[in-house]
Amino acid sequence: MVEHQLRRRGIADERVLQAMSRVPRHLFVPESLRHVAYEDGALPIGEGQTISQPFIVATICSLLRLEGDERVLDVGTGSGYQAAVLAELAAEVVTVERVPELYEWARRALAQAGYERVETRLGDGSLGVPDRAPYDAIAVAAAAPAIPPALYGQLAPGGRLVLPRGGRRGQELVLAERTDEGPVERVSVPCRFVPLLGAEGFAGG
Repeated sequence: MVEHQLRRRGIADERVLQAMSRVPRHLFVPESLRHVAYEDGALPIGEGQTISQPFIVATICSLLRLEGDERVLDVGTGSGYQAAVLAELAAEVVTVERVPELYEWARRALAQAGYERVETRLGDGSLGVPDRAPYDAIAVAAAAPAIPPALYGQLAPGGRLVLPRGGRRGQELVLAERTDEGPVERVSVPCRFVPLLGAEGFAGG
């Protein structure tokens, strides 16, 4: 996976490549799909949600430029896979999921894979986890029409946020850095994520 799907497609951050090689992705997919866990595609995990393809997870982590001492917020826990990769790259990881069934599954999967130190929360991810802010980095694994003000407000000065921005049918990964002059943005790659539902995301089920 690392050599053929990531390095050959331009992922050059060695810390990210090593992290991706250490996380047992098969523990974060349904048992019936474990035989395709390491293929480069998104997979269904139930409740209308997916686990992102490895290339996109690696791209998000690379854009965040983590050095190892950061506190990171992971929005949209899903099965817990991206939180596990972030835990290999940062000192603290807080992750939030709105669907109770996925929240419980992710807690079990993270513990089974050895990532008990990831702090899991149940709630509206579009509002972040303000009592643990500020964050040096925020990774959002669901699409929003704009960067939620609550999430941007929970970034530390110089902090970085990556989010799939666009409509429900297609988006682009956007990197936003918090500066004294306001957000500085850079668009990365096209992508397609499930919608971020909540007060500052998309409305409805």
